[in-house]
Amino acid sequence: MFEIIIVYLFFSVCIGLYAAKKVSTNNDFVTAGRNLPFVFILAMVFATWFGAETILGISATFLEEGLHGLASDPFGASFCLIVFGLFFAKKLYRMNLLTLGDFFKFHYNSRVELIISICIVLSYLGWVSAQITALGLVFNVLTDGSISRSLGMGLGAASILVYTLAGGMWSIAITTFIQMIVIILGLILVTSEATTMAGGLTNVISIADNDGKFEWLPELSAIGFVTWIGAFITMALGSIPQQDVFQRVNSSKSEKIAVWGTTAGGVVYLIFAFVPIVLAYSAVIIDPNLTSRLMEQDPQLVLPSIVVEQMPSWLQVIFFGSLLSVIMSTASGTLLAPSVIFSNNILKNLNSSLTDAQLLLLTRVTIFAFTIIVLLYSLSTNDSIHTMVENAYRVTLAGAFVPLFAGLFWKRASNFGALLSIILGISTWLFLEIIKIDLIVEPQIIGLLTSFVGMILGSYLKPRH
Repeated sequence: MFEIIIVYLFFSVCIGLYAAKKVSTNNDFVTAGRNLPFVFILAMVFATWFGAETILGISATFLEEGLHGLASDPFGASFCLIVFGLFFAKKLYRMNLLTLGDFFKFHYNSRVELIISICIVLSYLGWVSAQITALGLVFNVLTDGSISRSLGMGLGAASILVYTLAGGMWSIAITTFIQMIVIILGLILVTSEATTMAGGLTNVISIADNDGKFEWLPELSAIGFVTWIGAFITMALGSIPQQDVFQRVNSSKSEKIAVWGTTAGGVVYLIFAFVPIVLAYSAVIIDPNLTSRLMEQDPQLVLPSIVVEQMPSWLQVIFFGSLLSVIMSTASGTLLAPSVIFSNNILKNLNSSLTDAQLLLLTRVTIFAFTIIVLLYSLSTNDSIHTMVENAYRVTLAGAFVPLFAGLFWKRASNFGALLSIILGISTWLFLEIIKIDLIVEPQIIGLLTSFVGMILGSYLKPRH
């Protein structure tokens, strides 16, 4: 089975390298020449967000906490995509920008661009690390421990790096389209088999419901409700000022595709995120002893282990092929996004005389460097995949959402308002994180509120000219 998975991995890399032939300029590398059709945009939006977090993280959290533990993902994540598609996509697409960082330079100034670009780059550390961690877990399970998680992380990171480095958005678009087909067909087949083994879909849903797993609202207390809302808002709003979502919108062939491809991707993501949830609870019914043991050891191992233990070889190949597709599609997109922001909005800020060819080279060098940093972080952290993804959006929620929102929808938003918004939002959030006061409201939510105050106050003190 492992050999077949390696062949599939090699095939994906080859497709990505073939797509790299379309890249001749930095614009090709970043936005695929703004030439992608609806089905590619939908596939990229869905597959980029349908990552290791969705299959391994969400399913593990569901087994532990039920639906109310999933406020951030998939509920907050899908809300973000749908809202971005309906309200943000059209305005941003019409501006014909290369990166989201360019918006802050265009609407405010280069200082705001630089600060927010740094925030966006830092926010990707946790998200990409979650995918690399998942790759290590998959290789470890597939080889029955012969390949350690650490070595698996290295192998996985190297394979993704090769085609992302070569073809950028063109490679990501074409490989992601193929990977989305593998993801959907593979998970449907595996889940169908698992629910049959567990007594049928209605039986799985009934038992999960009786166990209280489908209670999606938090406990009826002030703390429970505020915590749930905080987790939802962190993902739903903190994910909006992100380069990966913007890149997909900006790579569209038309404004209409930008809007509806993103919105449809969010809807498909929400619906399909329930597949690994059903699969996870089927595992509880099929082998409760194994599931119980793995829940104590590492809940993220439940799905891959139950597939290896209980399913025929052909379904194991399909499941792990789907899982690799999920991780690779997300990792490649989230690897490109911060690298593009860093080269185009940070390095170029320091040296505005860079040519297009030099910028393309710098972007590729940044992708390589960021991969190394992410790999080292993945090897050093003990956080779960779900936690790494949740933490990724705190900085952008506190420092980047309000300047983006106000810049697009409030004509009075000024340069000073944006700076004050960033300073108040991030400093409040960091201060509360450091002193660790036990508050009902999460620090990043308070940071968001002070960010709004800063924008309003600053824009009235020093109006926009």
